[in-house]
Amino acid sequence: MTTLDVGWVTCAAFPKCAGSARQPYGRCLAHLDGGELDEVIGGLSPGSAIDLRGTTVGGQLLERILAAAHGRLGRARFDRAIFPEEVRFGGVVFDGDVSFDHARFHRLASFLDARFAGNVSFREVRFSRELSLHGVSVLGHAAFDRVSAGRDALFGAARFGRTVSFESAEFHGFATFDGARFTGDATFRGCRFGRAASFRRAEFGGLAGFDVARFWAGCSLTPAAVGRRLSLTGAWAGSGLDVAARDCAVDLRRLRVTGRLTVRLDGADADLEDAALRGPATVSGRGAARVTSLRGVDSEELELTCVDLSVCGFTGIRHPERLRLTGCAFATTPRGVRFALRWPPLRWWTRRRTLADEHTWRGWSGPGVDEHAWHGRPGPDADPPAPHRLAVLYSRLRTGVDDKATAADFAFGAMEMRRATSRSSGRWLLSLHWILCGYGLRMGRVLGWSALVVALTAASLLMSSASHAARRPAAPREPAPSIHLSP
Repeated sequence: MTTLDVGWVTCAAFPKCAGSARQPYGRCLAHLDGGELDEVIGGLSPGSAIDLRGTTVGGQLLERILAAAHGRLGRARFDRAIFPEEVRFGGVVFDGDVSFDHARFHRLASFLDARFAGNVSFREVRFSRELSLHGVSVLGHAAFDRVSAGRDALFGAARFGRTVSFESAEFHGFATFDGARFTGDATFRGCRFGRAASFRRAEFGGLAGFDVARFWAGCSLTPAAVGRRLSLTGAWAGSGLDVAARDCAVDLRRLRVTGRLTVRLDGADADLEDAALRGPATVSGRGAARVTSLRGVDSEELELTCVDLSVCGFTGIRHPERLRLTGCAFATTPRGVRFALRWPPLRWWTRRRTLADEHTWRGWSGPGVDEHAWHGRPGPDADPPAPHRLAVLYSRLRTGVDDKATAADFAFGAMEMRRATSRSSGRWLLSLHWILCGYGLRMGRVLGWSALVVALTAASLLMSSASHAARRPAAPREPAPSIHLSP
């Protein structure tokens, strides 16, 4: 018997055989003679442990083992096992932990409706052909890290009771997780999907993490529910991406999409900071759907429909004039009278729609500002946006706003930012323009000033007339003519 660098006593039949040696024979099950194998198989019963580490498991050997155990195994070890023929574990119940780490499946591997009562590990397993775990049930933790599936991989209607990890897995064929249920966190970090991937109606009880994943042929990521967060940070999609989320946070930071991107939010919050979108992209919302950041977004054609942008940062966005904003809500100026330690000390802001970036620059907070306008503000260490950048941002964004009133408020905001950055002479002129007519956008001020001028003119005329009448000298009275009667 020899011990190779595999962690167990290996088969003595051949020097290169890494199969786990069965005592007292000193050889793996694949190299036992007929009588020895019959003795080992005869000792199996439902729930028996099985050790096939490093063993070449043929189809006949596997069938005999499963038949002897009546389709019910205990602790099962298949690490580094080689399956040269089709493998079918359909309906098998594993009462203990199961390990297939570094195993090799040269043909079909089917675990249809299998049941795993403990933890299961498929780390660095190579499936040369199809893989099916459709309808499997795993009560413990599951690990599929660095798995490679040469053809289609089916996980539809699978049930995972705790965490499951597919980190750096490679799916060269079609991959489907339709209707799967992940009770705990599900991590697909660094996965590569060579063909279309589908997560329709999947349920995630915790995190659904697809960070730095690669979707070469597109993906339909439309789960029925996500308990905590749907993350696609740093992910890349080559032929389009369809994302739908409800009542959760959606992290799309540094997302790269070369095809069409469709994001549907139902009461969810989405962050698209530094995303690069090379094709048409749409983000639509229902209910309390919000977009919290568009900072640094580089998009060819991006349309936002019916989403709340009251806390959304726009600073650093590229090509803001290419945005189309339909039915979106924005932050607003504070209500009521505001006092400040600068001139003028008393301010009464007119109601207008603003960007959250202007709130950050002005430092607005407190009861005068809407409650939701401060939920997504940057921390105290974040640099506030420069006023001249805000002026350009307002001017370029207003072209894509469907609401005329909002577009007018953005034009007003651009003038406000220009007034804040102008020199003394220009500032006085802009201030006069602001006071008289609100940069030509507040005609009520013109009417107010006109009414005031008319009132002052009328009062002046009345006062002048009264004063003139008071100063006029009284005319002397002529004596009445006397009448003499002749006798």
